[in-house]
Order: sequence, then structure tokens, then C-alpha cells
Amino acid sequence: MRYVRRFAAMLALVALSAGPQATLAERGRTMAKGRPFVNQAGYNLGEAKRLTCPGAPDGTPFRIVRVTDNATLFRGEIRGFVGEFTAFDPPASRGDYVAEVEGYGRSVPFAIADHLMERISSRLAYQFFIDVRGGYTPLLSPANVTGGGPSRDGGGQGLEATFEGLLYASNPALFDRWATELDVRGERWLMTADLPPLDPRDPILELHPAQDGSVPRERMPDLIKLLLWHAEFAYNNHTYNGRTGGHEARPEGYEAGVRQFGYTDDALQNFDYQNLLDQLAAACAYYHAFLKPYMSRATYEKYRKVCLEKWEAYDRQKEVRYWVKSRKWIDEGRLEFNEQGSAFGQGLLRNLLMYLAEREEPNGEAERFLRYARACAEDIIRHWDFNNPVHTWRARNAEHITPQALALFLLAAPEQAPAGTREKLAAWREYLRSRTDNLWQYRTHDDHEWAHPKSKEVGTVAGMGGSAFAVAAVLDDPALRAIAWSQVDFVFGRNPAGAHLSHKSRLRVAMGGYWPDVEVGWPHLHGHGTGELAAVRGTLDGSPTDQAFPFKPPEAAIADRPGVYGTEGWSITNRAWMSTVTFSTLGSHAIRILDPVSGEALRTVTRGQRIRVELRAALNLDPARAETGWIEVTQGGASRRVLVRETGPDTSRFAADVTIAPDASEPFRAAYGYLAFRKTADVTIQ
Repeated sequence: MRYVRRFAAMLALVALSAGPQATLAERGRTMAKGRPFVNQAGYNLGEAKRLTCPGAPDGTPFRIVRVTDNATLFRGEIRGFVGEFTAFDPPASRGDYVAEVEGYGRSVPFAIADHLMERISSRLAYQFFIDVRGGYTPLLSPANVTGGGPSRDGGGQGLEATFEGLLYASNPALFDRWATELDVRGERWLMTADLPPLDPRDPILELHPAQDGSVPRERMPDLIKLLLWHAEFAYNNHTYNGRTGGHEARPEGYEAGVRQFGYTDDALQNFDYQNLLDQLAAACAYYHAFLKPYMSRATYEKYRKVCLEKWEAYDRQKEVRYWVKSRKWIDEGRLEFNEQGSAFGQGLLRNLLMYLAEREEPNGEAERFLRYARACAEDIIRHWDFNNPVHTWRARNAEHITPQALALFLLAAPEQAPAGTREKLAAWREYLRSRTDNLWQYRTHDDHEWAHPKSKEVGTVAGMGGSAFAVAAVLDDPALRAIAWSQVDFVFGRNPAGAHLSHKSRLRVAMGGYWPDVEVGWPHLHGHGTGELAAVRGTLDGSPTDQAFPFKPPEAAIADRPGVYGTEGWSITNRAWMSTVTFSTLGSHAIRILDPVSGEALRTVTRGQRIRVELRAALNLDPARAETGWIEVTQGGASRRVLVRETGPDTSRFAADVTIAPDASEPFRAAYGYLAFRKTADVTIQ
């Protein structure tokens, strides 16, 4: 209880020192007039589409105009400074559009296309983690990496392998297309002439991969190579507990400005080595889900052995409260949960993954890890407090883990989740609704403060979309999914700065490391900070601070200045964004079994019957050509991959005809994706 009293006292002091504050509504009365702000890249077909026009009164007309001929294709009215045009779904991607609000001008051009966000973001989501690695081998010591982890400035809390695996599981046939960027060691080819001769439009599709880790490295998807690189780094350094990033081993002069970790009243530690076990747990779960073609049983066993032996010694069995000691002006004091490797929900995530791995072993310890996972979930259900900023926005880049972990439990093992799990997520939904009821659908801190007054909140908004996508899938809530898309819009420029949260440098554009068709990027680049992110593709760099809201253009995109830490990305910021790209597919991927003649959905079939399996997934990258992917079909207990082809250019529907075996007796199943992202369709045999 003394920690609760200490925290309450700290908040009281902050409130007293701040003096009277204007409410959000009072601040809104002095809002400047602005042009229409939109998602600069564009919107997904069939999903929420919104614009924001600061200052426009309710009832102000707006229209969506096709750029090529100035034709008006949709009309609406502004309500609460927001224009809703979700119903506008043009039949195909044919040029750009602009939003025009009467008396307020036009927006920048934007597109509307099937899975547009995933099309332009999926590869960048993991290419960031290719570029931000601190060395050229997973054998590198953390002491040689700034921040002490595989990603520069990342430390042990990056959880790179964990979230890279979730990304792959969400859309595997897409990531199988990209297999030529990394060499057999998982490093980037330095010269174009070194690249293997392969047409990048024609993916390497392993339709019959061996399940013994024997797929050659050169034929592995780049995302898989990267995941294996990070897993091996975690294994090689799981016992490391020394100095990081060139700082002296003794803390004098070091602890004054840098967060350190430890339990209250105990000695603090300089390096959070325990979190590397989290990534090994993820690798074990992914081995059984999709890594068997790429990782040997021997490698899996060495990862598993470390987890089984060190789990309790490294406090992996519970939700760990480190009570971080910090003297930084941005979050001074002791914090129960934080972005430095002890996010609320991280314990559940790692124990859930170990449970999913161990339940596949004949003599596995599934009950051990299920017991831990349930205890972590119960901890969250009892103690996750939406009114406690340490549990929400003050965790910043790691806040996304809490709702996502709880949602994954319900999605991956719904029968094992403890009572109250769904209800807790429903309560979080109501919290998010109440705090995003504003012109940007931005999650405000309280009734007086929009965002942190001194610092960027890049990760919390970048990951908020992923959290809302995940919880919307659990609760089957389209309105919450729409809020998730507004978080994506915020990243892409529907914000007080009118800028994408990534700086659009000529270098990043030349590297192919920027989102296409985004006109305005974040105006400031902190390229030579601790993360050295200037030449890193897909980096998010900054976001508006409190002074920018609800709409004050001069304050919207400030650089660093005394008392304000305005701009700098971080590996964990981009991990939060990667989670949004990952969980977006939960509500849009679908698979079904049809009659190939009538197109009607089938529930029962006969032996020897020809059927059609149709997949809808984020696989349509090139609207000018029909593309390919794969699905898994299971007959008689045996599974195999089947090639699916797009039914035509830009149809976004992928299909294959399959014949039911003449001696079939068990149900036929078609599936796509892995773990919580798996979509299935079944028919019974008559």
C-alpha cells in the first residue's frame, strides 16, 4: 500500500504545481480554423474513412472529389469537426481523391484500395528491424550495442522476435514473397550486384517444405531469417547482466539520467536480461506453428531447455513490477509498470506462448505455463486501472502489450482464459471510447490534458490501433474497429501537424524506406540520437505534444527545445506500430468453401466432389496483375499447402479448386494464418 500512497501523493503534487487547467472543451473554443486533414496515403476498402476539419461548424457540407476529372462522388456533412465517408467504396483503385469542405479548402490527395494500409506498410514494418540492428551477427555482445540489445537503443525489452513472429502468423503467404533482401546469415546484401537473380514479383512459394529445418537459408522468407537472427541473439545473451552501450560498469554519474530496473528497496540492475527469455518462449511457440521448415529440432530444444530451466529464476512466471527508478524530467519518480520491459501484460504474453509451445509436446509442461498465464490474466483483470496513467499512457511505447496480450489469450485459447477476461476487455473498450470522443479520435489523458506536455507519444498512438483491432476482433465490435482505423489515420497525417509521423528524408525515399504517396512527413529528424535512425526504413520520428491540441498549427510539430523532447523515434515505438499492422488483419481476412459452379457456400460435400476454396487476405500488392498465395488444406489428418491464384487483376480474391478424396471420411478443412490469426472453413463428408 505504501507504493499506492506514494503514487497518489506524487499525482497530488503534480496537480497542485500545475495550477488551474482549462478543460478540453474550453481549449476547443479557441481552436484555429484549418483545412481538411485526411490519411495522406489513403483508406482501405470496406473500412472506416474519416476526415477532420478543425473549426468547421456542424452541418458544413463536404464532398469527395476524383482528382482526374473533378467529379463529385460522395457528399456528406461535418459533425463534431469530423466528416464520415465510410460508405464511399469505389469499385476499384482508379486514381486519387481529395476531400473538399465548403469554405475550408481541399485536402491532400489520397487513394482508396483493398488492404491499402497493409499493402504499403507490411514490408516496412519489419524492414525497420533489419536496419536498426546494432551489429552484424547474433553472436554480438550487448555491451557493444547502444542500449544493450539487438536493436540500437532497444535494450533487452525490444521483444523483436515475439512481434516479428506475430506479424508473420498474421499473413504468411505475403511475407513468403520477400526472400532476397537478407543473405544466409540474416544480413543485408550490401551491393545490388550481390542479390540472387530472382524476379521480385515471383515469390518463392514453398508448397511442400520439409519439417526438419532443412529449407535452405536462401529460400527462407526475409522475415523468418530476421526472426531467427533475433532468437539466436536472445539465446546467446540470455545470461548477460553487464554494462550497456559503452557506459561504465559502475553507476556513478550514470544513474542520474538513465532509467534503471529493480524491485523497490532492492539493488537496481543495469540490464534487463530476463526479457530475452520472452523471445525464446516466442520462438518455441512459433516452432510448432510455422518454424519447423526453417529451424531444426536441435535449435528448438536448446531454446526450450533455457526457458524451462531459467523461467522462475528470471521471474518470467508473473507480471513483474519493477518500480523503475528514474530522475528524468519526463517521468521522474518510481513507476510500477513502464516501457522498459515490464509492461502490464508482458507476463501473460510470454506464459501464453510457452503454454502454446508446451501443449504440443508429448511430455510437455503445458499445465505449468497455463497456470502462470491464468495467474497473469487474473492479475490484469483485478488490477488494470484505466484511471492510473502508469497503467496506460505513461507506459507509452509498451502500452499496447496489455490489451493485446489479453485479447490473444481469448483468441488463441478461449477455453483456458479465466472468468472476467472478456469483461475486462469490454471495460477497456468503454474507456477508449470515452477518451477518443474528439475531432482526432485521439486518446486523451484526462479532462484537462490531451497528451504529454513535454514529450512525444509516438508509440502509444502507433500501437493503439493494434490494441483496438485486437479487442474489436474479440468483441466483434465494428465501432471499435473504426476507432482503430482512426489511430492509423493519425499516424498518416490526420493529426494537428497534418504530417505523417515519419520524417520523409530523401535518403529514406531513395532506400525505398518510406510510404508511397505520402506528401508531408514529420518536419524534424533526430537522426543521430542513440538509435541512429536517419538511415532506417519505416522509422516513426515524432508526434504532437499537448500544446498542439486541439489544433494549434505553430505548436503541432515542434522540435526539441528547452523543457520539450519533441522528436526522436525508438525501436519500441516501431514495435508498437508493427503490432498495428499485425492485428489489422483480424477483421478483414476470411476463407470459405464454395460450389465452383454456383458460387454458393458449402457445409457438406460428397466424396470425389470438386470444391472451390476462396481466400480474402492482404495479398493484393499489384492492382495490374493477378497474384498468388497459398492456403492449407487438411484431409484425413494430413495437411498440405495449395496454391491459390487471384481471380483477376485487383479482385483481391484468391481461389483454388480442390477435389475431396474418394475415400474421405473425416471433415475437410481449409485454413490460412497461424495461432490467433488462423482463419478456417470446414465441410463435413456425407
